Amino acid sequence: MSGIIGLIGERNAGQKLYAALYALQHRGQDAAGILSYNFSRAQFHLEKDYGLVGDVFKPHRLARLKGSMALGHTRYSLSDGTDQGELQPLVLSYPYGIGMVHDGNVTNYDEIVDFLTHSKHRRPFGFNDLELLLHLTADGLAAGNPAGDLVHNLAVAVRQVQRRARGAYSVVAMLADRGLFAFCDPHGIRPLLIGRKRRENGQTSYCFASEEQAFFGLGFEYWRDMAPGEFAFVDRELHFHASVLEQTASHPCMFEWIYLAGPETQWHGRSVYEVRLRLGELLGRLCQARGFDVDVVAPVPDTSRPAACRLAEVLQVPYREVLIKNRYVQRSFIERQAELRRAIVGLKLAPVVSEIRGRSILLVDDSVVRGTTANRIVALLRQAGAGKIYFASTSPPVRHACFYGIDFPREQELLGNGRTEAQMQEALGVDGLVFLPQEQLFDALGVPSLCMACVSGNYPVPVDADDFLGSRRFQADAPAAGDDADSADSNPSQPPASGADAA
Repeated sequence: MSGIIGLIGERNAGQKLYAALYALQHRGQDAAGILSYNFSRAQFHLEKDYGLVGDVFKPHRLARLKGSMALGHTRYSLSDGTDQGELQPLVLSYPYGIGMVHDGNVTNYDEIVDFLTHSKHRRPFGFNDLELLLHLTADGLAAGNPAGDLVHNLAVAVRQVQRRARGAYSVVAMLADRGLFAFCDPHGIRPLLIGRKRRENGQTSYCFASEEQAFFGLGFEYWRDMAPGEFAFVDRELHFHASVLEQTASHPCMFEWIYLAGPETQWHGRSVYEVRLRLGELLGRLCQARGFDVDVVAPVPDTSRPAACRLAEVLQVPYREVLIKNRYVQRSFIERQAELRRAIVGLKLAPVVSEIRGRSILLVDDSVVRGTTANRIVALLRQAGAGKIYFASTSPPVRHACFYGIDFPREQELLGNGRTEAQMQEALGVDGLVFLPQEQLFDALGVPSLCMACVSGNYPVPVDADDFLGSRRFQADAPAAGDDADSADSNPSQPPASGADAA
C-alpha cells in the first residue's frame, strides 16, 4: 500500500503535488518523492527522501520542481533495508525517458528478474517491484515501431507488462516530451482514480491518484475510476486516450473500504464513509443479538469512528472517546519492525480515565490482524478501571496472508490463523468478541466481487507463500556466497515482520 499521484497540464505541477501528497500520507509514511518534467527545457527534476511529506520537501527542494507534468509518491514498503536510490519515483533514460510510481505488489518477482536478466539483458539495480515494471514497460516500448503511433506502441508495451507481471498494481508514469500515462493490473485490486479540471483556455488538465481527496486541494473534480486492466495516456497537448487492455474478473481490495482508504474517498461508486456507517449498523445488530451489556460505545481511533457512531445509534447507548490518539506517532500498521511497532502502540493511545472507570465498554475497530494493538488497548482500559470490555470488528477474522501490497505475508503471525472466535476472545482478554461475517461485509460494500483473500483464503492471483517469502527482494541483505560476513554465525535477513496491525 502506497499513495501515488500524477498530474499534467498545471504550471509548477511538482510543487502542487506537495500539498496533494498530504492527502495520501496515511497510505505510506516511510518516505516521499516527487518527479517533475519541464517541457520547455526537456528536463526532469527529482526530489525524494525518507520521512513524512513535510520533512522531505523543504522550500529549497520544492523550488527545483519545475514543469507542468509531475508524479508523486508516499512510500510504504514490504521489505527492509531499501537504498535511498530505490525510493519512488524511479527514472529510466531509455527509451524517451520514463518516470514511474506504483502502488501494490508484484508476486512473481524472481520470475521477472530472471526474464529481464537472461532474455532481455537488463539488470535490475535494486530489489523493488517498481523497477521491474519500469524495465518491462521500457523494453516493450523500445521494441515498438519508432515511426508508428506512440499511443499504440505504449499500449502494446503496457499489455505485455500486464500479461507478464502478476499480483496487484496501479501505476502512473510519464514519458519525457510526450505525456502522462497510467495503468492497472487486470483484476483492479489496488485503486486508481482520475480527476480533471477545465482550464481557462478550454483545455483540460488531468490527474491520476490513489484516492479522491488528493484532487480537492488541486481544484480538480473526480471524474471516474480506472477500470481493471485499463491503460490511459494524456499527451502533451492534453488529449486523453484510454482503452482496456487485459481485463479479467474485477477484484477490488475489501481492505480499502474497511481500513486503508481515507473516509473522504470513493471507489467503485461506493463512498468509504457510507460503507463504514453501514458496517457499524450491521455490527450493531449482531451485538444486540449477543446481548452485550454495554454502557458506552467507543472507537479505536481513527478509522473505526463512523462505524462506532452508527453502532452506538443502533444500541441506543452513548458514544464516547475513551482513547485519545497522539497524532505525532505514525500508524503501527505501517511500521514493519515488531519491536518498534510495540513501542509505537504504547505511545499512540492514552486512556480518558473519567470516561472509563466503572463502565462496560464496547470497543469498535476496523479489523484485528495480529492483535498487538487490541491487547495493549484492553490492558489500558483494565488499568483505567473499566468494567466489562467487549470488542467488535467491522472485518471478518483475518486468517490468511496478503501478498498484494498489504504487509502481513506470514499467516502464523495473524491472530485469526488457526484460532476459533472463542480462542481469539481469550487471547485478547475481552468479555465478548464479535466479527462481521463475510456475507454481511458483501452486503455493506455492495460490490459484486472483491479480493477477500486475507479472510477467505481465495486468492484472485494464485501465490505460493514459500516462493513469495523466499524471493530475492526479501533476502536482499543476506550475505551472498563468497561475501564477507561479520561472523561465521551471521544469519541471512529474514522476510520482514509484517507491518499491519489495524487492531
